[in-house]
Amino acid sequence: MDYSHLRFALFGNVYQTKKNQHVAAILQKLSDLHVNVLIESAFAAFLERQLGVRVSDYTLFGTDETLAADAAISIGGDGTFLGTAAKVGTAGIPILGINTGRLGFLADVSPEAIGPSLEALCQGNYVVEKRKVLQVAHHMGGDDFYPFALNEVAVLKHDNSSLIEIATYVDNNYLTTYLADGLIVATPTGSTGYSLSVGGPILTPQSGTFCLAPVAPHSLSVRPVVVRDDVEIRLHIRSRSHNFLLSADGRSLSLPETAIITIHRAAHTVKVIKIEHTHFFDTLRDKMMWGADQRK
Repeated sequence: MDYSHLRFALFGNVYQTKKNQHVAAILQKLSDLHVNVLIESAFAAFLERQLGVRVSDYTLFGTDETLAADAAISIGGDGTFLGTAAKVGTAGIPILGINTGRLGFLADVSPEAIGPSLEALCQGNYVVEKRKVLQVAHHMGGDDFYPFALNEVAVLKHDNSSLIEIATYVDNNYLTTYLADGLIVATPTGSTGYSLSVGGPILTPQSGTFCLAPVAPHSLSVRPVVVRDDVEIRLHIRSRSHNFLLSADGRSLSLPETAIITIHRAAHTVKVIKIEHTHFFDTLRDKMMWGADQRK
């Protein structure tokens, strides 16, 4: 089959060479399908240096360019997928995640399924899940911090400093002041990530909710809170070190405690390609290793 009318953009991490051996299989399959392949320039340089890929055979693009592609292919784990989502930005390009990492809620195509999955992608045999995104602002200016997060936004204490106080408002209604190492605001997509590790609930992808999950709170009575995803969350932070960390999907920025953080649902979504559209609960049982299906 000839799919020369299609353009797929490849993204991946620039470390862990062994995992990126799967790139050769991906490039060969896309060549067999006659797909036009675009490779992010930093990833292309890594592939040329470490794997001997002749990148001159492909179109390269920089992260500051406006990307025009029919799909993006993220090669790695869920962390790589989050990075790909940030680079795709608001362009609305759907993303297929090929999992060479460990867990893979987002990147769920196994290396063994690369060939059939790429064929299905070319043939349009897939579904697209639209995932909600958080937008964060700190009103301080003077930086190029990317303000969107598919998984979570967090405010965290600096290094080994004392607990921070986080006065939290939801739609201008005072909720509480957390005394903790930090506070995570997670989307349903991010509920199986950092938020889950601190005791937050698992949210189904289309639940229309966000979760506020404190990190190591001082009081045992403090518990995660689930809110609708159309609210605005405002955070005022106090710290003995007079600063704190703002994190969005792992990208961090140091801010003074005078910074006021606002978080709300972004206007755009991230489009996640699912080749085999299994139910979220099936994926959950598999990834969380909850055991065999025992339904009657």
